[in-house]
Amino acid sequence: MTLAHIRVEAVAYDDVVAAGLRAELMADLSCRYGDQDGDATAVRSAEFTPPLGVFLVGWLANRPVGCAGWRTVGENAELKRMWVRPEARGKGLARTLLAAVEESARQAGRARMILETGLAQPEAIALYESAGYQRIPDFGHYANEPAVRSYGRSL
Repeated sequence: MTLAHIRVEAVAYDDVVAAGLRAELMADLSCRYGDQDGDATAVRSAEFTPPLGVFLVGWLANRPVGCAGWRTVGENAELKRMWVRPEARGKGLARTLLAAVEESARQAGRARMILETGLAQPEAIALYESAGYQRIPDFGHYANEPAVRSYGRSL
């Protein structure tokens, strides 16, 4: 499928479709990292409500297949809960979601996007590095974990 078949929509963080995609993400992270929580970073739905942030769902052929959001952290936008279902990978959805998140943050006045990921997510690391993200000092809930990798990029 081509990029023309991808649709990205802003939704409430606790929207039922968004919640289902985030649950799949957490299950995947639990498998990769061997913990029950998937990601223990504290988030609140209000953090993804404009102007503090946004949460997006990506659709492919009228089926929800990915999500991503940003929230305000200091003067930065922090990318959170980026996920694409395995069957939808390789079709440009992750890049489309990332670009939409970045544009949303830019329009909200944020000049920089930061994120944290981990060594058990090599495809995420490859995406971020190919999109121009560079390593930054680790931050957030997992800052002291040896497998964490933090990245940032000017918007």
